[in-house]
Amino acid sequence: MKRRLAYLLAPALLALAGCTGTGQEPAGPAPATRAERPSPFADCASLTAAPASAPATPPGTPGDPLPELTLSCFTGGNPVALSHVKGPAVINVWASWCPPCRKELPAFQRLSERSAGRFQVIGVNSRDSRGGAQSIGEDFGVRFPMLVDQGDAFERALGRNAFPLTVFVGADGRIRHTDSTGALDDARLAELVRQHLGVAVVAA
Repeated sequence: MKRRLAYLLAPALLALAGCTGTGQEPAGPAPATRAERPSPFADCASLTAAPASAPATPPGTPGDPLPELTLSCFTGGNPVALSHVKGPAVINVWASWCPPCRKELPAFQRLSERSAGRFQVIGVNSRDSRGGAQSIGEDFGVRFPMLVDQGDAFERALGRNAFPLTVFVGADGRIRHTDSTGALDDARLAELVRQHLGVAVVAA
């Protein structure tokens, strides 16, 4: 009688202990998804319109046009064909995992605030996670428009493999200079913009 009672109670005791006998955890409720945070970056609608007070490209050896490449915008909306981007422009290629990129991003934000409609500052977030880029944008107060290159298509099209990478594009839409010397500060950025875009910017 006692043995029979033990057999009858065993399944109930196993169920109370949480053992299913399958080796798998019981299915629980699906994890709640956190609402996506608003993007810190500006949208990209303005990138194909020339800056309001854009100066003419200074004399010099004409460079190559921007590559025939289309990138998505971090904020959504229509993808942007780089060949349709209107200069003058300063394009910064960066990733959240790159220390020199993080170091120079605030200088690019200040440069965008001093552009006064004479040129555009554009980011290209490359080989990165959306969460990493979002966090850096929030932490550093980066507000300029941000394109997304999930691989490294832009760098490959330029024949470069460096982080960070900054491309200076003239009003004619041609690349005037590409810089891969490391983190740029306010003074160096101001000098490069003056030299290659013909625009005087007061450094911080």
